[in-house]
Amino acid sequence: MTAQHVIEKLQKNGWVLDRIKGSHHIFVKADHRPLPVPFHGNKDIGNLGKRILKEAGIK
Repeated sequence: MTAQHVIEKLQKNGWVLDRIKGSHHIFVKADHRPLPVPFHGNKDIGNLGKRILKEAGIK
């Protein structure tokens, strides 16, 4: 799973890109803590992508 795939799923579920700090894109949504997504181009982020989506409440 790539970071781009995770970002697309987050945005479809109402998460908004708040800021970019280095290679991390920080997404926010009301009633949730900010959610960082490491973005390194088209590289696979593996199980980290699944954990990010789980924390965001996306199956």
